[in-house]
Amino acid sequence: MSPMTRILSVTALASVAFAGQAFAHAHLKSSEPADKAAVASPSELDLTFTEELNLKFSGVTLTGPDKKDIKLGDGMLEDGDKVLMVPVSDKLAPGSYTVDWHVLSTDGHKTNGSFTFTVNP
Repeated sequence: MSPMTRILSVTALASVAFAGQAFAHAHLKSSEPADKAAVASPSELDLTFTEELNLKFSGVTLTGPDKKDIKLGDGMLEDGDKVLMVPVSDKLAPGSYTVDWHVLSTDGHKTNGSFTFTVNP
């Protein structure tokens, strides 16, 4: 095998290995309410991820229009442990809300992020 072929082979294998690790993280696939959606007050937040989650090390905070945290119920996993469902304890007042989430996938990778939605009057 020529040195150039060997270098290209090693580079290709390394690219595949690192790409596989990047795809192993639990990324937010969708949410209900959706990012930037205008909705009636939701009774729960449903966050769907690309990987199975570890509930013990995953969570959500909801911040209201007045920048105060909103009381949420205990989260639970659904749909093959890929959906984090968090009950909203009270009816939300009209305004803009921010959801901050952090999760640990079952393979040990941590990810986090946020999105916003608006509750209509």
